[in-house]
Amino acid sequence: MEKIKRNERLGAMTRILTETPNRIHTLGEFCDLFGAAKSTISEDIDIVAASFSRFDLGRIETVAGAAGGVRYRAIPSRERSSRILSSLAERLSQPGRMLPGGFLYTSDITAESSTAQQMGEILAARYYDRQPHFVLTMETKGIPIALMTAKMLDVPLVIARRDSRAYEGSAVKINYIAGGGNERIETMALARRAVSAGQRALIIDDFMKGGGTLQGMVDMMREFQAEVVGVGVMIATAQPQVKRVAGVRSLLVLEGFDQTTGSAIVKPSKEYL
Repeated sequence: MEKIKRNERLGAMTRILTETPNRIHTLGEFCDLFGAAKSTISEDIDIVAASFSRFDLGRIETVAGAAGGVRYRAIPSRERSSRILSSLAERLSQPGRMLPGGFLYTSDITAESSTAQQMGEILAARYYDRQPHFVLTMETKGIPIALMTAKMLDVPLVIARRDSRAYEGSAVKINYIAGGGNERIETMALARRAVSAGQRALIIDDFMKGGGTLQGMVDMMREFQAEVVGVGVMIATAQPQVKRVAGVRSLLVLEGFDQTTGSAIVKPSKEYL
């Protein structure tokens, strides 16, 4: 086998680790790939880890034990998270985003893959220790953020729908109360094959006003005998203060609207300031 230079190993190793966040790669795997000794690979990993730490690119962690190895976790620093969310808050506070019913237009921002990934990194960082088996979201606007969160955690994405789909097989359906002030009964469906009893679910959505949809997803997990280990959203409204589901982590807070300009008042959540 042709001898591989260190700079080539570092480049390839960085790509492999960042493309598979939270997945453990054994040293033997890299030894076989690069034809190098474990001591050499360990030195390479130390170099990559130091570089990532210096430039706030996430963490390279060594996992001990027989099944151990090395993994990459895209955990941004508090300072980087604050910069990202402050920039998002500024964009969302621009005039013209106010929608009827106290809602905020966000679809253009959540559709940006790089922005959705940044939010997924920040949300996932809060739940690595809870080790969810999957991320659950509701169709449709929360899907980009939930998908990126699932990617950072290296788990599947599960999508609850307004109604069942024939190609997903039999489904569980529940009714839940939606709407912040204008309450209404909605239906939520989830394929029976999507979740197994005893699994741990992380619920991610784009927007929370009263928390009805999120509570519906919590209730859905109860039907599947699955444990909810956390609930996170992109934006939560400041009012009403009491939500239907407790313990929700939000990246941003919608404090209200300026009716004269049609501008929203959006700020990062206090834990990121």
